[in-house]
Amino acid sequence: MKIEQNRIDDLNLELTLSVANEDYAEARKKKLNDFRKKAEIKGFRKGMVPMSLVEKMYGPQALADSVNDVIAEALNNYIRENNLKVLGEPLPSEDNPQNEWVNGNDFTFKFDLAQNPEISLELSKEDEIVYYTITATEAAKKEMKENILKQYGSLEEGKKAKADDFIIVDFEQGENKVEGTYVALRSVAEAAKAQFVGVKAGDVKDINVVEAFENETDRAAMLKVSKEEVASLEPVWKMTVKNVKTFVNAPLTQETFDKVFGEGVVKSEEEFDAKVEERLRAEYSQEADFRFNKDARAYLVEKADVTVAEKFLKRWIYVINDGKFTMEDIEKDWDLFIVDYKWQMIRSYLMEKYGVKIEEADLLASAKGFAAYQFAMYGMNNVPDEQLESFAKNILAQEEQGRRILDQVENEKTIAAVREVVTLKKKKISVEKFRELK
Repeated sequence: MKIEQNRIDDLNLELTLSVANEDYAEARKKKLNDFRKKAEIKGFRKGMVPMSLVEKMYGPQALADSVNDVIAEALNNYIRENNLKVLGEPLPSEDNPQNEWVNGNDFTFKFDLAQNPEISLELSKEDEIVYYTITATEAAKKEMKENILKQYGSLEEGKKAKADDFIIVDFEQGENKVEGTYVALRSVAEAAKAQFVGVKAGDVKDINVVEAFENETDRAAMLKVSKEEVASLEPVWKMTVKNVKTFVNAPLTQETFDKVFGEGVVKSEEEFDAKVEERLRAEYSQEADFRFNKDARAYLVEKADVTVAEKFLKRWIYVINDGKFTMEDIEKDWDLFIVDYKWQMIRSYLMEKYGVKIEEADLLASAKGFAAYQFAMYGMNNVPDEQLESFAKNILAQEEQGRRILDQVENEKTIAAVREVVTLKKKKISVEKFRELK
């Protein structure tokens, strides 16, 4: 087989493969013999079908399969022997010559290849990346304290409904009556909210439920009918307020302290405030690290200035996804995708350069951190370590979640290695100003 290379530019090249009859003849003969051994045709014993009949039935398939096999082998050998770092895999050229698929013919095929660029990135203390030192203001501490007390709060009887309160109401329309429906005022459409804020037990109002509750599914659940039925009902209902429920923050009591921080850890409001500040500092220390990781990635991608064969890459993504995405879909998210693609190449380069290794313990620790965060979202801040570890192992066992954790750990350990080499340009900033950063 003859292979000719035409280099289009530094990253793109075209290969022309000339396949002669002798290149595929033996492979085709073997495939026909395999078909003959397996063929079950009425009137013939298995393996004894005349070759002329096998040729007639399976000849075109054997030809196509054998030619494709020798092409694949030739391309793989060429890539390996020429030490090409190929992006994706070769694609048939869009101007491929027409071939007449007849046994004994010679064939010509063209393939497009793109190479991943060579990366050269040297870092030193002359490279400066901003690291934010976040100060915990009194306003931020007050806000966190309020949020914690709200998280452990409860619904209690209220007088007049406020914008974040709940009301328990009866709805009535002719013979239709719905009793004891909970209505969260935050779910009421903004244009209708004035009809609800300030109501008290005993108030009666005519409410256009279509205007007040724009989500049809929620409206059906509230009126206790099916989604199909709700569309046929008249929109105006008489609403009678039975109770107002207001959300009250947890009191600053020992019971609350124990719920939030564990039994006996905090014994006074002063200690509670100190723990709040400690938690705030820890939270924003993580935020500062996250921001540094983001800024470091952007810095490294810009400094490496990697050039990618983007036209080929778009086409390859389209082909391998086999119709799942249109070219318009690919273009729409391209700016974000290509930055991440470049970062992955740079990350691989840096991991090799700085000897970054990912251990099973790294993955488990990251998954446990994610598990702890998930539990904390439900107010569970003191989950036993064995329960966290069990949950973490389940996370790693899931393909998509496991891949996400691996990607996260590779990012963190690579940036940690970079952090030791570059200079951190420390910059003090308040919590409020830090939140404003994009």
